[in-house]
Amino acid sequence: MAGVPSLSRREREVMDIIHGLGQGTAAQVRAGMREPPSNAAVRSTLRILFEKGHLTYEQDGPRYLYSPTAAPKRAGRSAMQHVLQTFFGGSVEGAMAALLEMDESKLTLEERERIQGLIERAQREGR
Repeated sequence: MAGVPSLSRREREVMDIIHGLGQGTAAQVRAGMREPPSNAAVRSTLRILFEKGHLTYEQDGPRYLYSPTAAPKRAGRSAMQHVLQTFFGGSVEGAMAALLEMDESKLTLEERERIQGLIERAQREGR
């Protein structure tokens, strides 16, 4: 989401919850937070995210249902671009190496084959 203001830690947490839910109310967001602030603080964060262009909302009776403005795939690419630039100096190789070296990332044979296929396709396409 080029040109959209970056997110604070709390805003990122709220966006992660909204993306996980697909859409949600302030109460649902607060319930999903690790260390939830006051109801007013959650509503304030949702308003800020709306003003930054990350959320849209619709009124559902007395409550508001918030939805992300970007599809999860697009938002994921934007987040990955940020991680690449911030932590890996733009190096895809560095990011891939970090992912593969993580203890939790035990790839199955099928996952390794899919990744290899993506690499081969990128080579054919000159990327």
